[in-house]
Amino acid sequence: MDYLQYGIQQFQSGGLMMWPIAVCGGVTVAIILERIMRIMFQYNIDGTSFMFEVQKYVLANDIDGAIRLCNGGGRAALPRVVKAGLQRASRDEHQIQNAIDAASLEVIPKIEKRLHYLALIANLATLFGLLGTISGLIYGFGQLAVVPAAEKQNVLAKSIAEALNCTAFGLLIAITAMIFHSWLSAKASVLIEEVDEYSVKLIDLLSARKYKHSTEE
Repeated sequence: MDYLQYGIQQFQSGGLMMWPIAVCGGVTVAIILERIMRIMFQYNIDGTSFMFEVQKYVLANDIDGAIRLCNGGGRAALPRVVKAGLQRASRDEHQIQNAIDAASLEVIPKIEKRLHYLALIANLATLFGLLGTISGLIYGFGQLAVVPAAEKQNVLAKSIAEALNCTAFGLLIAITAMIFHSWLSAKASVLIEEVDEYSVKLIDLLSARKYKHSTEE
């Protein structure tokens, strides 16, 4: 509670520019929580285990079973792309690739969605902090010329506190946004690379299935 009260006091002493910084902080937290939920839970799946199960169905010539497995993947990215390829399993390789590409173009933007806003907010929070610093110092030094000599020290201390608080809070939000932007972007890239990798393996798998059943006939 002491730290909370101290933070509130510092926020209140930061002046008007603390409110845009607070808005940046609120948006940052909202985006981070939403992206963690999507990238780490909804869109993510154990690709190795999933493709192993798909392979068993495909090699057994049970495409419908593989599609049902994909339907059980919920909103995960890989099952949605794999399902698009499986639905064209009887077509030629070019048509399968087109279906996979179309599904990937639908899924990948959802994985990367809103991540660029974190980089934007990091820059905005830094700039708002700098603006608050400058405005606080301008106001303080302007007041020094009109206040009595006995109050000059208090006015100067207040203006410097306002300036430094804006800088500190702006940098805190910016650093948080930058850290999570880098981390979530890395997680999204791994997820996208996994989709691309297993999409290629799916095409090879479907080609192997066609070859196997053509030789058996």
